[in-house]
Amino acid sequence: MTGHDYDTGRVAEWRDAMANRLAAQRGSRGVRQARAVIAFADGRAQLPGESVSRLQLQRLGIRVTDLQVRVPAPHRGAHYPDFELDDVGAFGEFDGEEKYLDAAMRSGRTIDQVLLEEKRREDWIRGTTGKRVVRWGERDIASAARLGRRLASFGIVATR
Repeated sequence: MTGHDYDTGRVAEWRDAMANRLAAQRGSRGVRQARAVIAFADGRAQLPGESVSRLQLQRLGIRVTDLQVRVPAPHRGAHYPDFELDDVGAFGEFDGEEKYLDAAMRSGRTIDQVLLEEKRREDWIRGTTGKRVVRWGERDIASAARLGRRLASFGIVATR
């Protein structure tokens, strides 16, 4: 993936190559787990916390419809919420604290500016899609139960 361009053809090729490698190892220890990891892997996750979030959402029985979903924005731009959760009418956002606290990641902007931009982005996403945006952070993904409690505070109830 480069930026937000995701080459599904190359992903399919990679999955096929991995399946062929595993087929040659049939009966070996760990093959079943490797198949599960390959099926679950998704290069659109931009942060490790997004991958952990997906795992915890899966454990909770909350289906992730898509990742890095393009939502058209003003002036030919686009916003990309981390997770689309169609079954509950929401987008999910994993927020690492670095986004706000690391001066280099803020690119010269103040924390106030970053927060205001995030608020405008979220307002636009909600207003144009009719879906709510729920956010969680590093502490919330420490366990499926913890993320489940966070989501329940938004009225999103786990099915498992």
